[in-house]
Formats: sequence, structure tokens, C-alpha cells
Amino acid sequence: MADGAALWRMAKDSKVLDLNSSYSYLLWCRDFAATSAVARDEHGEPMGFITGYVRPDSPHTLLVWQVAVDEAHRGRGLAATLLDGLVARTVAERGVTTVETTITPGNTASERLFTSFAERHGARLEREVLFDTAVFPDGPHDPEVLYRIGPLSH
Repeated sequence: MADGAALWRMAKDSKVLDLNSSYSYLLWCRDFAATSAVARDEHGEPMGFITGYVRPDSPHTLLVWQVAVDEAHRGRGLAATLLDGLVARTVAERGVTTVETTITPGNTASERLFTSFAERHGARLEREVLFDTAVFPDGPHDPEVLYRIGPLSH
């Protein structure tokens, strides 16, 4: 749970991610640590994270919720390393065969991250609109495109 504040700050500083309440990051670190990952610098400080969960109605699917890297550590492949490590762990521990995430069109860093992940792992990548603009109750919102990658090999 000690990482919750740092995750909230990185999400806020990203200026791309939807920022959740600081409380939600604390809960996430408590309840979903097994399906999330934090990268640390040489002093043990968080410098990047991926939050995710196994979908309750699809127990072999890891949904990646957010990916962020502290600005000082960007451009070094840290997000890809975190994603590869988290997926390898959930494949081994939970039998995950599919990775899903949603990406707002125009978030090119995330689009590249998940496209290159699929290519590195020789997995199929499917894209479809999951949430169209009309379903968001808080006003105009960009659609969220679902990226589904799999099957992954064990």
C-alpha cells in the first residue's frame, strides 16, 4: 500500500491517464498487487507502474488498467519491460492466455506499447470500440478502444 501515493502522482503527472482518486490507488495497491507491477530505481523509489486485474467473468484474461512511467525515466523501454514481466507472471501463476486494455484514440505511446507487445509475443491483436462516446455519463468523452491480445503461450 505504500506505493499508492507514488502511483497516484505518476498518473497525475502523465497528463494522459484518467486520474482516479488517491484513495483508489491505495486500494489498488492493497487489493490488486498480485496483478500489478511497480518498477523501482536504485533507491527503491517507484519510477513506473502497471495496474491490472483478472476479469471475474473471464478468469484467463488480464485487463491492464493503467501504465505510467515517471517523466525522468521515459524512453528507456521501462513500460515494455513491466508489461512483459507482469504478463509472464500472470501466465505462470494464473493461467492467463489473453491481455486486454482500453486505449483512447491518439494515445500513441499506449498504442505502440501494446502493438509491439503483440508482435514480440507472436500473438493476435484485435481492436474494437468498447465504450463509445455516448455511454459516458459525465459529458463528451473520447471512445475507448479495446485491444485484445492472445492467445499467449504458457
